[in-house]
Amino acid sequence: MSRILIISSGSPCRNPRPLKEAETLGRAAHDVTLLSVSESPALDAMERELLKGASFRQESVENSVGGFARTFQRMRQRIARQMTSAGFPSLHALGHVDHLRRRAIDLPADLTIVHNEIPFWIGCDLLDRGRRVAADFEDWHSEDLLPDARRSRPLEPLRKLERRLLLESSYTSTTSAALSAALASRHGAPAPHVLTNSFPLQSDPRSGPPATPPVFFWFSQTLGPGRGLESFCDAWIRTKQPSRLALVGAPTGNFDRQLRARLPAEFAERVSFFPLVPPDRLPTLIAQYDIGLALEESRIVNRDLTITNKILQYFNAGLAVVATPTAGQSEVLANAPGAGRLIDFASSPAGAAAALDLFLGDSAAVATAQREARAAAEKIYCWEREGPRLVALVAKALSVPPT
Repeated sequence: MSRILIISSGSPCRNPRPLKEAETLGRAAHDVTLLSVSESPALDAMERELLKGASFRQESVENSVGGFARTFQRMRQRIARQMTSAGFPSLHALGHVDHLRRRAIDLPADLTIVHNEIPFWIGCDLLDRGRRVAADFEDWHSEDLLPDARRSRPLEPLRKLERRLLLESSYTSTTSAALSAALASRHGAPAPHVLTNSFPLQSDPRSGPPATPPVFFWFSQTLGPGRGLESFCDAWIRTKQPSRLALVGAPTGNFDRQLRARLPAEFAERVSFFPLVPPDRLPTLIAQYDIGLALEESRIVNRDLTITNKILQYFNAGLAVVATPTAGQSEVLANAPGAGRLIDFASSPAGAAAALDLFLGDSAAVATAQREARAAAEKIYCWEREGPRLVALVAKALSVPPT
């Protein structure tokens, strides 16, 4: 039994990839600790419910403190962001690292697997201490987000962390062949192993014919700009075939009202907004709908290359898919061409509307896509296939002494 430490700066409720990793390695008889950050009492309670009976330990670090120390933390991050925006990048702009780093150093581990930006920072610290480290590139953090959000991001220090982990980790992993090739090319590093963002096969996929009218479905933690919804709606309001739209997520500001306001009244009435649900309820919710929307934007390099949770959860639930033609999503539909449609919403709303109408007007094609999507999940995109690959990667890494 080897001691595995997995570090994530997000709650397990919001970041399923480290959670799947911990559960898989725990069931493979490793002694696993998932170390993360406590975000709120509500999420902590959700985590406890979610992790009942887990095959691993989960530990949350309280990353903020009271009084002067909290004020100092906030001030340091604010100053770091201002310095970064002014051309003097600081990793402290990413947030507070000290408590998570100290706990990671204190926990003994034969292998530490790091996820997300701050854990990448910690991973490089652990390499300096002679620890065996692996890194999961679920996202290409230095190539993520819209331009306005990138101004306060310490991009060059992030690139240095990424490069070092790609070159020095016991292994690296990522979500798509496209992202793996790009990371290797940029940094002259070995290509990360591809472990897709798939999920264990759910037992209740969608069944029966599409609804009349069919319902599009989209979900995310955050319902906000830069997620492709604006471009989709610009095309959707031009469609002639009837359909509805269901959106799940926590709106940023008043984005839900802004989105509804840009729609003609007849389309605004067809949109339903729903709050977030616990992760264990999401698969059943998805299976109630007909066509899953995967609207990643290719102008964001990371979003172009990665394969997100969305499209693979739609496959799992048996939904037909309408996806933007990013490199990652094109990779998925090349392996399952009958599971949906690739539609470019950004270049021509009228052309995208025509493509939507062709799909919406053919209920047999939608039903076939639903069956093909579920078949692709069973044959290719499920965690039952990815889990053994992860276990093999970890076994190989543990067989090699740390440098």
